[in-house]
Amino acid sequence: MADTRLAGIGMTSARTRDRLVQRLRDQGISNLAVLDRIRNVPRHIFVDEALGSRAYEDTALPIGFGQTISQPYIVARMTEALLQAGPAENVLEVGTGCGYQTAVLSPLVARINTIERIEPLLTRARERLRELGLRNVRFRHGDGSLGWKAHAPFDGILVAAAPLTVPEALIQQLRVGGRLLVPVGPEGEQQLVRYTRKEQRVEREVLGPVAFVPLLGGIA
Repeated sequence: MADTRLAGIGMTSARTRDRLVQRLRDQGISNLAVLDRIRNVPRHIFVDEALGSRAYEDTALPIGFGQTISQPYIVARMTEALLQAGPAENVLEVGTGCGYQTAVLSPLVARINTIERIEPLLTRARERLRELGLRNVRFRHGDGSLGWKAHAPFDGILVAAAPLTVPEALIQQLRVGGRLLVPVGPEGEQQLVRYTRKEQRVEREVLGPVAFVPLLGGIA
């Protein structure tokens, strides 16, 4: 029963997933490992059963608590951009949400440290990732804008919500050569930005317009 649930049928079947992967290729995603993860991660288990038939549409979907599961293209784009400069051993994810982005990234890095401010979402994500057998994920219920200093420095930081300005703590927790992927700006004006920390400066590269929920401080 569990295997059938993960494999999916009908609108969650392998054929449906292949169509999604082809759409992502057409939109410029070229990293084969990332495309393979999008194909093989069962996105339908990360959304409510009532939305399962829409799980492989290239769109964001609600997951409760005013949050969304990110559009597959955005997950693929951010993952590809994070890994573009080389392998990442130690990664911080800010905004675990339902755990879908975590599941896509997990086998592509050595360790993920993921933070979520909404405890019921974190609990649910932990269950889903355990169900998928992903063991290189460390979870924390906390304020992601503060980073996770105990496990810094990070080779990569991926932020799944949009601050108005980038939290300085996240920049400081990057190792030299590390990359920070973050959507920045107010609703309707957000840009996905990649920051790369150098010895004496931080490089900034705008990757294009995006739409994310705002990054909030504190815990819930």
